[in-house]
Amino acid sequence: MKNFKKQFPLLEQYTYLDTAASGLLPEAVLEFRQDHDLDFLIGGSIFRENREAMFLKVRKAVGDLFHCAPNLVALTPNFSYGFNLLMEGIDRSKKVLLLRKDYPSVNWAVESRGFKVCYAEIDENLEQNVAEAVEKEKPDIFAFSLVQYINGIKIDPAFLLKLKEQYPELLLFADGTQYCGTEKFNFEASALDVLGASAYKWLNAGYGNAFFLFKEHMQEKIAPKELELKDLRGKNKPHKGSFIGKFEPGHLDTLNFGSLKAAIDLIEQIGIDKIESRVRELSAPAKEKLAERGLLESAVVNRKLHSSIFNIKGDEKLFQKLRSNKIICSMRGEGIRVSFIYFNTEADLDKLLRNL
Repeated sequence: MKNFKKQFPLLEQYTYLDTAASGLLPEAVLEFRQDHDLDFLIGGSIFRENREAMFLKVRKAVGDLFHCAPNLVALTPNFSYGFNLLMEGIDRSKKVLLLRKDYPSVNWAVESRGFKVCYAEIDENLEQNVAEAVEKEKPDIFAFSLVQYINGIKIDPAFLLKLKEQYPELLLFADGTQYCGTEKFNFEASALDVLGASAYKWLNAGYGNAFFLFKEHMQEKIAPKELELKDLRGKNKPHKGSFIGKFEPGHLDTLNFGSLKAAIDLIEQIGIDKIESRVRELSAPAKEKLAERGLLESAVVNRKLHSSIFNIKGDEKLFQKLRSNKIICSMRGEGIRVSFIYFNTEADLDKLLRNL
């Protein structure tokens, strides 16, 4: 991993524990962006003539990484945009289960549209809470984040499979923005019906790019006719009103989605297996040592499964102390959020602990 750490010059000056807020821009992505804009500068519309070929490569790269057919991969500017389009195409009579205090872009998109809504609590018994809510409320859809943005609580994928087995008609819509890029994930084999994610965090792809993955049967579940904004044609969008075309109205940005492709190429070069292993090697001792110091909430301490995001007890004074010692993190919720990605090291964790 040391060689890949060189992709991020900021790490020479700072201890970066803030990927949950924003990933860093790798040099490999910067190089693509510089070449892209030079080609656009000297090529103009001639350069743009090849845009569909690029988007095909981007969809394939996303599909290969997360195991989804390219024709069921939609490219959107961000998660919120895509998720709002998704919910716009859902019958308002449907009942939706949400997690209370989940990421606002998930909950607002549902609550603001007048769906019948019920809730499950996010705590150490998250899966049990969801199971009880599904049994009691009989929702049509469960919309949720795979990893909670404030404290890093991660829902058990094995539980989701059991839930889907027990309630096969229940649709599962997941936000993977705080998850995608941290470990291997097979969308086709998962319980999810839809997975969306912005790529500026754990994929380190810069801003302005996101993706949505769909199971085949979702084409029959979503029918937002009002979203047929233009005649979209191409290999993955063969006719007017095609499914993916509903989520890609207007022009797509070759710079931003090309950046996503470049970022995925870097992940493939490193190896998602190695990334997953490295993240776990860092998150396990981080949880143990932060818990020993009484800095984590009980809901996190008492769960076996967790991500690499932690919210530690601390105020503005401690936050400013960390910043003054070149430790980059964020104030979130009631404390200070830190997060570990594959380019972090045990030395980064030790430095954090010393300053706490």
